[in-house]
Amino acid sequence: MSALFDFNSFIVVVLLTICTCTYVKLIYPAALNVKTGFKGLFWKAARIGERLSPWVGAACLAMGFVTLFY
Repeated sequence: MSALFDFNSFIVVVLLTICTCTYVKLIYPAALNVKTGFKGLFWKAARIGERLSPWVGAACLAMGFVTLFY
């Protein structure tokens, strides 16, 4: 089943996108300077990862637990 139609898979994809964008922004900040358009979504995901990092980390741990055991 596609990740866009299954809610659990969709949440995993969103969390992985947030974590990846945050990591890329920390390593290479010039890659995510565009704040509008399609690339702006990645800038916003990186901003969410920077500001809500404890919550994103907790959500990643919870989704890892759910993925492994359910």
